[in-house]
Amino acid sequence: MSGGVDSSTAAGILIRQGYEVIGINMRLPDTGEVSESGCCGVAGIDDARNVAQKLGIPFYALNYEKEFENEVIDYFYREYMNARTPNPCIICNEKIKFRSLLKKAKGLGADYIATGHYARIEYDNSNRRYLLKKGKDIEKDQSYFLFSLSQEQLAHSLFPLGNYTKSRVRELAREFGLKVHNKPASQEICFIPDNDYRRFLTARFITGKFKPGLIVDKNGRILGKHRGIAFYTIGQRKGIGAYKKPFYVISINKEKNTIAIGEEKELYQDTLIAEKVNWIDRKKLNDSIKAKARIRYKHRESDAVISPLSDTKVKVQFNKPQRAITSGQAVVFYDGDTVIGGGWIN
Repeated sequence: MSGGVDSSTAAGILIRQGYEVIGINMRLPDTGEVSESGCCGVAGIDDARNVAQKLGIPFYALNYEKEFENEVIDYFYREYMNARTPNPCIICNEKIKFRSLLKKAKGLGADYIATGHYARIEYDNSNRRYLLKKGKDIEKDQSYFLFSLSQEQLAHSLFPLGNYTKSRVRELAREFGLKVHNKPASQEICFIPDNDYRRFLTARFITGKFKPGLIVDKNGRILGKHRGIAFYTIGQRKGIGAYKKPFYVISINKEKNTIAIGEEKELYQDTLIAEKVNWIDRKKLNDSIKAKARIRYKHRESDAVISPLSDTKVKVQFNKPQRAITSGQAVVFYDGDTVIGGGWIN
């Protein structure tokens, strides 16, 4: 329970369905700022505790500061320093919520961990596997962030909001008498309240590690200087200087410490390699398949052919070139509303 409307309403729904519910809040590192939504900070803990009291359920506030630092924030920093663009929400789900917190919940006697994610879980009797499906509210669907969950994790997880729209969730929160019913939605990266990851990196880590370098074109011609590769991502337009026509970051070279820029048409590619692939609807991919693939959370799914290179590595060939395929982001594969798997873009 973060103290937001989604997790609070999820608890209320489970109680209405007859479950015995306990509330757990994860205390995360203090970044020195508080977001308007008040989630993941002191205000979030207070709101979560008040919701638990209103619903009449036990409440536990657990300290996850050190683990979150090691598993999520260090990963966040490391990826940017390696010229990759991280997705900390997926890592938090995989390693903190549905691994560490699930283990703790079981220790408290719980059979399941439930969250406020907009997604659904179904069991397929034909192949005896748990399936991850999109939430009913397509605008709020968060199945993309859950692709890396294992069968064991899915078997012990509940997503009570999966069949509800966001507007209906707020209505239910009011019906349950929860003061958080009109609380603003939390942002995508909870530990960066202002969404300025560059300022976060500069303030939190040793500035000397962010080495300036050269901005070049695709042929290596020097066009300017950059602040450090950690401050740039594929498709970025701002912060690279002024030119006669719009230029974008098209590649980042860690070894040479250079940023290559070019025209928008140079951002498009039709192929990617994904590693650390996790399959949900099957144990592994034996032959090439056709599916829809999404290369970012807000990206529109596109037709692609997925071919196995190893048990955990695939080649994704898109029917049409995709804009700004970015190393470090996740590519998630869909068959209709079912997540069949996903991996990390190389």
